[in-house]
Amino acid sequence: MTDWTSQTAEARTWFESLRGRICAEFEAIEREAGSDAAFEYTPWSREEDGNANPGGGTRGVMKGQVFEKVGVNVSTVHGNFAPGFAASINGADEDNPGFTATGISLVAHMANPHVPAVHMNTRFLVTGKAWFGGGADLNPPIPYAEDTDHFHAVLRAACMKHNPTYYERFAKWAEEYFWIPHRNVARGVGGIFYDHLECSDEAAFERNFAFTRDVGEAFLDAFPPLVRRRMSAEFTPADKQQQLEWRGRYAEFNLVYDRGTLFGLKTGGNIDAILMSLPPEAVWS
Repeated sequence: MTDWTSQTAEARTWFESLRGRICAEFEAIEREAGSDAAFEYTPWSREEDGNANPGGGTRGVMKGQVFEKVGVNVSTVHGNFAPGFAASINGADEDNPGFTATGISLVAHMANPHVPAVHMNTRFLVTGKAWFGGGADLNPPIPYAEDTDHFHAVLRAACMKHNPTYYERFAKWAEEYFWIPHRNVARGVGGIFYDHLECSDEAAFERNFAFTRDVGEAFLDAFPPLVRRRMSAEFTPADKQQQLEWRGRYAEFNLVYDRGTLFGLKTGGNIDAILMSLPPEAVWS
């Protein structure tokens, strides 16, 4: 069996560096708006009986004038899945419940309803197999076609650098995954979602890691311009009400269907970090 320790460390280093650049860019946007808001970072440690090195992470949260609430988390954890959960994870089962996971997760809820909310996550997991997963999707309470087109165009270009089938496959996967069945509506206007990009050897790791890095870079290219385009737009009480109702749908998806939320809760993650994806305010009519 391949020892993925060095690759996990390499992926962790990059995820943490991406976190730093994203947070710096978001703080720069706040400065442009005349705000001195900054990220507050809270480290946390995971606990698991009999595990001397369970790992942990850092929760980063900023509440500002443009970003009503944005969380950017990084974590690296090691341990064993609970018996009933192991069978649901690629490469794991009750006889082989061990795992290592490292990644970055981001959700931004915006003050101005004309600015889209956004989600991005990339990760590297090792069980009996090793693989990358992740993606990014745009979640506007008030959609603009040009914003959606821009976001998808940047992600499409990142995918095309690596495989001509990736964008079509992963955009369709996002469309199917970010769906709220009990409402029969999409969570947003899509993006890309991928999972189980397996690393059978070092060459496959390098190939899939390069793609995952480009997904992170694409997010940095795609989202900040949209924020700057819309953050000063005037909005009405009706616009704000529409945003708050839409946030209720977002919360429903994340609490009922989201894999990342379930994974964090089932592996003893930090509750505040796991639930940072929830909006600061929402309404149900």
